[in-house]
Amino acid sequence: MKNGLSWLLLSLLVSANAHAQLYKWVAPDGKVSYSDTPPPSSIKKVEEKNLSSSGPVGSGLPFELAAAVKANPVTLYTTANCSACDSARSLLNARGIPFTEKTVNNNDDIARLQQVGGDKQLPFLTVGRNKQSGFETESWNTMLSAASYPESSQLPSSYRNPAPQAAAPKKAVEQKASTVQNHETPSDSLPAAGNAPPGFRF
Repeated sequence: MKNGLSWLLLSLLVSANAHAQLYKWVAPDGKVSYSDTPPPSSIKKVEEKNLSSSGPVGSGLPFELAAAVKANPVTLYTTANCSACDSARSLLNARGIPFTEKTVNNNDDIARLQQVGGDKQLPFLTVGRNKQSGFETESWNTMLSAASYPESSQLPSSYRNPAPQAAAPKKAVEQKASTVQNHETPSDSLPAAGNAPPGFRF
């Protein structure tokens, strides 16, 4: 019992300092449990995961939020000069939703957006397997709540989302460009500089 108490105290200290350990175990009745504190000593098989090493989006998050991120990661697709995209980003930030942002600014980005199920309406949000084109506060909040994201922000004050990246990775774009180097691209298929891709609406 004394050893068990010492282990519990040590785990709590580690958890406080590193946002730390997530425990998963299966009870005798078959129920799977997750906790940021160690399971009862009667449980023999326990899986441990250090949340701080789970990647940039899930690093150092409170238990409930980390579990939501792992089960239903959030990705936001945006483009330049898009007020609806700004509103979407503001909602996610205000609610404390960790998310990855993908920007859509050229034909390769558009192709990638369509691959993941998007259409020509931005912003486009994915929450796990669920998707939503266009920004609507109520429907977005409903989708996030259904994915077990907290209603109000639980993000640590030091948390920062990863920097936005192009929907189509640059390396892939360069490889594609090299294969069509001797072919002329119709000028009307390219997005106008500083504007949203052609045909997109907000």
